[in-house]
Amino acid sequence: MPLQICVLLALFATSFAGAATLQENFSSDPTGDGWRVFGNTNLFRWDATNQNLAVTWDSSQTNSYFYHPLGTILACDDSFQLSFDLVFQDYASGTNPDQPYTFEAAVGFLNLANATQAGFSRGVGVDPTYGPDNLVEFDFFPAFYIFSPTIAQVIVSTNNAWLYNNNSLLEMTPGELFHVELAYSGTTRTLTTTLTNNGVQYGQTQTIQVPANFDFRATAVSVSSYSDQHADGSILAHGTVDNLLISVPPPPVQNLTGAFSNGVWQAEFTGRTNWLYTLERTKDFQSWTNASAAIAASVTNLFLQDPNPPVDNAFYRVKAQRP
Repeated sequence: MPLQICVLLALFATSFAGAATLQENFSSDPTGDGWRVFGNTNLFRWDATNQNLAVTWDSSQTNSYFYHPLGTILACDDSFQLSFDLVFQDYASGTNPDQPYTFEAAVGFLNLANATQAGFSRGVGVDPTYGPDNLVEFDFFPAFYIFSPTIAQVIVSTNNAWLYNNNSLLEMTPGELFHVELAYSGTTRTLTTTLTNNGVQYGQTQTIQVPANFDFRATAVSVSSYSDQHADGSILAHGTVDNLLISVPPPPVQNLTGAFSNGVWQAEFTGRTNWLYTLERTKDFQSWTNASAAIAASVTNLFLQDPNPPVDNAFYRVKAQRP
C-alpha cells in the first residue's frame, strides 16, 4: 500500500512550505520545536541545565520514541543525513535474566505508522509476524558474556529484509563524547556512517550498498528505546543525545495555492518526481472525495483541477503518495 501525506487547502489561497534541514541543540524545550514522545515519557527528559536530551534505553518498557515527523516520506531514491552527539553514562546487557543476550540503543529514522503498532518488535529480527519494517538507524550493542560490543548501521526494508554493517570490538566508553554521522545517497543508494571520539575518527567508516530490489519508507527521526518483547536480549542504558542535525528532501507539496480558473477549481503547487498527487474535496471533514485523477509528477510545477466543483462551498487538500 502506498504511503501518503495530505496537505489541506481552504477555498482561499494558502501556501505550504517546510525546511529541509532540522537542527536541535536543546537550548529550549524541544516540544516547542515539534518533538514528541510515543510510549513512556519517563524515558526522555529535556535537561534545561545541560541543554541536552537525557535518555534511558530500557528494553523492559514498551516501544518508546522521542521523535520528530519529517514532513516527507524517505525512500531509497532520496538523499538524507543525520548527525548527533552521543554520550553514555552507563549500560548493561542481559538485564532480564530470561533474555541474557545483548540489545541495541538506537537513533535513526523509522516509519511512525509501523513502529507504533502493537506487534512491532525490533529485537525479533527477520520475522513474518513481528519483524520490523522501514528502519534506517545507528545502533550500539554493549558487550555480553564472551561477545564484544558492536557499533552498527542497519537498514530494514518495507518487507522486513535486513542490511547491516558492523564495527565489532569497539566500545562506546561511558563518559566519552561520540559524534555520529549517517549520510544516505539516493544516487548511489549507499548509506555511510562515520564516528568520531572527542574529534578523532573512531573505527572504520561503515557503508551499506542498497540493492535495486530493496526499498524503505521512513517518516520520522527518532531516539528509540525498543521493547525486548520476542527478543533474546535486553538492555538498560543511560546517556545523552545532543546537537541533532537532520537534512531531508523538501516536502512533496510546496508553495500550494488554490483558486478558480475559468470556473474550474485549481490547485497549483511545487511537487517532486517519484510521487503521485490527487486533489481531494470535502464539505464536512468527515469524508473525502477524489476531485481529480492521480497524476505522477514529471515536472515540478503542477496543477490539479476539480472539473465539477460544488455550487456552494468546499475544502480541498492535495494527497501526495509514495507508490
